[in-house]
Amino acid sequence: MSQAAPEKNHPTRLIHGFHAVIAKLRHNPDAVKEVYLDQSRKDARAKDLLRHAEAQGIRVIPADAKRLDGLAPGQRHQGVVAKVDANERQVTLDDVLDTLEEPPLLLILDGVTDPHNLGACLRVADAVGAHAVIAPKDRSVGLTNTVLKVASGAAETVPYITVTNLARTLRELKERDIWIIGTADQADGDLYTAEWPKGTAWVLGAEGEGMRRLTRETCDQLVRIPMFGSVESLNVSVASGVCLYEARRRLQK
Repeated sequence: MSQAAPEKNHPTRLIHGFHAVIAKLRHNPDAVKEVYLDQSRKDARAKDLLRHAEAQGIRVIPADAKRLDGLAPGQRHQGVVAKVDANERQVTLDDVLDTLEEPPLLLILDGVTDPHNLGACLRVADAVGAHAVIAPKDRSVGLTNTVLKVASGAAETVPYITVTNLARTLRELKERDIWIIGTADQADGDLYTAEWPKGTAWVLGAEGEGMRRLTRETCDQLVRIPMFGSVESLNVSVASGVCLYEARRRLQK
């Protein structure tokens, strides 16, 4: 494992998990200060990470489980934690999509401005293995302290990408053969009977208001979540979980 000169005293933060760390090494290696890797990992993902780190001259420090657990307490770090520049540039959607080795699974939030809802959506996205959460800049909440607390670490593992023009971003996703699916109470097809391709981006609006008209019209498909009780709708984070887990289930078939 390579050694590098001591880093300068810049503010840093920690990220963890192979997908997050390797994506950072590929697209923004200058932001990575050092990597802590489980010394028992000898598999292909560990070797891939080592290859990228050594090519960039980034120090990789062997660590045991206790040290990694201490760096990322309560998190599924997979045996890798990286120290990165806290002032690094934001990850772009292209950064995410260009590193994927499986069909994309994205969550798009149109009009979700409540920090508790966003934090919960990030947590759901992390749990289901979604590759990014996307929101328009003019109708979204930033990564506030409340969001970070509710997300329980998911804000560090799931890229949260804000875009200037959501409709244009949806069209760009279509150009990458990603199917845009919106959720709407009035949709003809329901979540469990509808068919869709493997690569998907799921669009959900704020509870009550739903998606904006232009967003809805840009979707390739609309589906509804079947409701069997007396309530008329679900919280956006719950609805996100229902949709993303159904999409993940089909990806694993």
